[in-house]
Amino acid sequence: MKGVAMSLIWKIERFLRATEIAPTRFGRLALNDPRLVDDLRNGRQLRAATVARVEAFIASQEQAQ
Repeated sequence: MKGVAMSLIWKIERFLRATEIAPTRFGRLALNDPRLVDDLRNGRQLRAATVARVEAFIASQEQAQ
């Protein structure tokens, strides 16, 4: 699962740079959790269903642009 978490944080970081969205705003929009990005940076592990929700959010935002 650690590889999945590293892959997810990489996707999030890339998304944040591309969109210039603040990490807390991203967390609120994706999961209603403003600490999401900071917690992931500090090693938080997510369940598979939560990872899927975050990835779906990123995909939906990328399609909208």
